[in-house]
Amino acid sequence: MRGHRRFVVDLSFFFNSGEDPNSGCDNQMEARPTDDIQIVCDYPDVFPDELPGMPPDRDIEFLIELLPGTAPIAMRQYRMAPIEHEEVKKNIDELLAKGYIRPSSSPWAFPVLLVEKKDTHVKRMCVDYRALNKVTIKNKYPLPRIDDLFDQLQGACVFSKIDLRSGYHQLKIRPSDIPMTTFTTKHGLYEYTVMSFGLTNAPAYFMQLMNSVFMDYLDKFVVVFIDDILIYSKTKAEHEEHLRLVLQRLREHKLYAKFSKCEFWINEVHFFGHVIYKGGIAVDPSKVPEIPKEVCGFLGIAGYYRRFIENFSKIAKPMTSLLEKDVEFRWTSAQQAAFDELKKRLTTAPKKFIVYCDASRDGLRCVLMQEGKVIAYASRQLRKHEVNYPTHDLELAAVVHALKIWRHYLFGQRCEIYTDHKSLKYIFTQNELNMRQRRWLEIIKDYDMEIHYHSGKANVVADALSRKSYANIALGFMMPHELCEEICVPNVDSIRKLILSEAHDTAYSIHPGSTKMYYDLKERFWWYGMKRAVAEYVAICDTCQREKAEHHRPAGLLQPLKLPEWKWEEITMDFIVGLPRTQKGYNSIWVVVDRLTKVAHFIPVNTTYSGAKLADLYISRIVCLHGVPKRIISDRGSQFTSRFWEQLHDSLDTKLRFNGQTERTNQILEDMLRACAIQYGTSWDKCLPYAEFSYNNSYQASLKKSPFEALYGKRCRTPLFWNQTGEKQENLRVAQSRQRSYADVYRRDLSFKVDDHVYLKVSPMRGIRRFNMKGKLAPKYIGPFKILERKGEVAYRLELPPSLSGVHDLKKCLRVLEEQAPLEGLEVQEDLTYTEHPVKILNTLERSTRNKRIKMCRVQWSHHTKAEATWEREDELKAAYPALFAN
Repeated sequence: MRGHRRFVVDLSFFFNSGEDPNSGCDNQMEARPTDDIQIVCDYPDVFPDELPGMPPDRDIEFLIELLPGTAPIAMRQYRMAPIEHEEVKKNIDELLAKGYIRPSSSPWAFPVLLVEKKDTHVKRMCVDYRALNKVTIKNKYPLPRIDDLFDQLQGACVFSKIDLRSGYHQLKIRPSDIPMTTFTTKHGLYEYTVMSFGLTNAPAYFMQLMNSVFMDYLDKFVVVFIDDILIYSKTKAEHEEHLRLVLQRLREHKLYAKFSKCEFWINEVHFFGHVIYKGGIAVDPSKVPEIPKEVCGFLGIAGYYRRFIENFSKIAKPMTSLLEKDVEFRWTSAQQAAFDELKKRLTTAPKKFIVYCDASRDGLRCVLMQEGKVIAYASRQLRKHEVNYPTHDLELAAVVHALKIWRHYLFGQRCEIYTDHKSLKYIFTQNELNMRQRRWLEIIKDYDMEIHYHSGKANVVADALSRKSYANIALGFMMPHELCEEICVPNVDSIRKLILSEAHDTAYSIHPGSTKMYYDLKERFWWYGMKRAVAEYVAICDTCQREKAEHHRPAGLLQPLKLPEWKWEEITMDFIVGLPRTQKGYNSIWVVVDRLTKVAHFIPVNTTYSGAKLADLYISRIVCLHGVPKRIISDRGSQFTSRFWEQLHDSLDTKLRFNGQTERTNQILEDMLRACAIQYGTSWDKCLPYAEFSYNNSYQASLKKSPFEALYGKRCRTPLFWNQTGEKQENLRVAQSRQRSYADVYRRDLSFKVDDHVYLKVSPMRGIRRFNMKGKLAPKYIGPFKILERKGEVAYRLELPPSLSGVHDLKKCLRVLEEQAPLEGLEVQEDLTYTEHPVKILNTLERSTRNKRIKMCRVQWSHHTKAEATWEREDELKAAYPALFAN
């Protein structure tokens, strides 16, 4: 904003008659006739009535550089009235006489149009080079900033302004690029030999020419902007010398000016919409309204587009106040600010219009959009004769209908048309058209538009508008009105907290995660910010913070199994062991999951159950409810490898596969049981039915519904949901693909050979036997062990020592030596265990059994963090580590 420190913008100068902006200037002068200015008379050849002919060869030529692979473009001429054809013919004859154009046989061709010149009523012929400009590499030569040019005028008191005559025609085109400028008319093809208006790089090349001509005068006493030259000086003597230097330079380079547009020896000059004088810079009075009628005219034009100007009435209020009755017309800074803001809004680069069209035997439908937002809809029924149109003509009729009704929006603007009729893309290049199509094509060519194909499935808005409902329901049932839509929960904390508590803390839900909980609620309830409220509620839940397991990204790429064809055709089985023994004698859980619907059954068992006992439970709890599955996927546990178990499945014609597939379900169940133990303080086997109900009725991201709904087709009734209805395989396939793409980003494709030696990762959180000691394992990796056999893409059989008999043979192999836990200071036994020592007691609590109360201590162990602290009995700790209680 440097110029604001040097010049004062005085708007009152234009509205206070009789006040002279240069009243304080000692060197006041009026613009004098040219005959009185000897300097100008010395250079008559610089101001010819017409350009003398072809420009000389210069160091700078106009170039047209195309994008690689561009083919010649040939367009048809625009339709014109007879009087316009005469004007075009007149322009062509003049340009031919001067040598600026010549007949052409180029494969390029662009249409022409007529534009009225600013200073006369003569119409100038221009070529529509927009198609050429699209494939032209843009010249990045910089144009000067207007505010920077004004900064150079500090202290100037005398000005002269020179405007070149047809400046673009004073620069030649490179001979090899001349054919690209070819234009088509009724009288034939012609090509420019000099630079023409409408070419995208013309301003940059001409600016480069002018800067090279006046390079040593710039920033001293000359300002150049394309073909406008401003000479400024502080005194008359300086100005005389400066003006002579500029005119001499124009003569030397054979650049010619238009005398009628030049001004010499003036105190103020109109330049780029501003008036420059000794006192500063002011707004050009010709650019602002001076009477109420002109204000009305401007507001009328601006008001036509008010729907595109946000807060139009607020912005225009200072101007509209001048139109009130008995109000003195006084243009102040408030009106000027409103005027400038409206001009800025109106001249901002327009946003592209997009039109979606569709047609059917019922009617024509169109949607006008901008930046993804709908502006207007339009539709009409087919007329009697249009019913017989072929599909191609009917779809084209929808396009023409949109262009006609929205002409005031689309004419002169760039727009894109989307239709679900693919052949319309080629309407401009078709060789054979019927008379109706030709007539419509003439209408379409008035618009700057492109036609794109958009499938009917994607073009849902216009497609829906053009469809008709051919029948109404004659027989059916009505759902209760209160169940047809979601309940909008009012902004009452007590009500919302009650809903959140019911969906998270009760025995029907058992602390689901935020995603599951949100999707469970969103089917029935809504309030603003509900997703955030659910996430915050789960995040601050004390039970969830203490008992939810963490999830880590393992190595090895995911290997999805083939999806089953039907419900309960394939199931997975696993056991959760190491649980406290209940009064009924249970100490583990048998987890059975259907791979298609994700429905799970949690069966309490004892690790001492024989194969026959498990078979009885299998028949009564699984087969009786869901039939005999074709395949069972399990880990290679002793329960599933017994001879009796194999004979049972041989008789049922069920194939056994060995692979761990229920780990995630096990983890969810463990989280639920831990939450129940904390919140309800009861035996885990009593909570198991609630956990099964909650799991089967919770939202599954892979199914996009709950397992219960996937199995039975509707939601199970709960206190929150009393009426819910329920694509399983496709949703699973999409989720599986998505899961694999996400997981593989953070996984490594590891491959080993038989006889390789690898390290094995052992996690104490997976129920693995802890090597006959109560303490935890410090090393993350143990081994190395020899690979005996490859069992799959990411599974191997290892040669494990007898002390690891409780560890499953099949383990994922990791080859990450740098992540091995440090063993310094540890006395590792032969079975890879070591003795831990308690560091401190973090907190205590009491737990009740049937006969007594047991004091428990939460202990942090050596080589472990607080997060890995464990609960131990106080009496056992005192017996083993009395020093821990010394203080």
